[in-house]
Amino acid sequence: MDDTIQELHQEGTRLFEEGKYSQAEPLLKEVIMKNPNYADVLNKLGVISHLRDEVAQARDYFQKAVQINPGYTEASLNLAVALNHLGEFDQAKEVFSLAAQAAAPVPSAIDPFAAGKLANEHFKIGNIYLDLAMYEDAVVEYRKAIKLQSRFPDVHTKLGIALRSMGKIEEAIIHFNTAKELNRDYGPAWIQLGLTYYIKGLSGMAFEEWENALIHNPDLKQAMTYLKLLKKDL
Repeated sequence: MDDTIQELHQEGTRLFEEGKYSQAEPLLKEVIMKNPNYADVLNKLGVISHLRDEVAQARDYFQKAVQINPGYTEASLNLAVALNHLGEFDQAKEVFSLAAQAAAPVPSAIDPFAAGKLANEHFKIGNIYLDLAMYEDAVVEYRKAIKLQSRFPDVHTKLGIALRSMGKIEEAIIHFNTAKELNRDYGPAWIQLGLTYYIKGLSGMAFEEWENALIHNPDLKQAMTYLKLLKKDL
């Protein structure tokens, strides 16, 4: 999660939890515009829409949240309520039943919503360690975050950076590629993978990564800069 999205996410969440929905909504929508894969943000937007009696819109938000995270019990239950409100009773019953079954599949299981929050805290601590060049400690925190929630491309990318800084190049490459698979539009993963190839002396592969980065992110200035510098060296 880059700093801008993180700040928007945190402020939007704070306002939402304080019940300031009209102030929270534009911030949460901006998060989704930048990265549409935040299930918790989609769920919050669904709640706001439902409170405004925009139930069809709420249903769509909840459905997207559940598609991203099928184990997100809170979003599933909200979806069931919205479907019931819209008269889609059979589907509401099915969704509710599945959500109830998933709510406690194992006595010690962590609720997905709580797991996401914990993962974000480990991620933030990992970033502090990374900024202080305490790479081993950063890796520990990022791994904890991934254990709780494995589908955040920004966490995999930061883990890759920390591993690369420790000389664990091959493992770093795995996490950069994982981040790309999770979100093809997440520019930093492409950038860091290209840099890693360049560090290994694989200029051609680095060039290819940055070119592909621009296909998915045409305005990614960092990729443009690296390509210009690399062309001078080739």
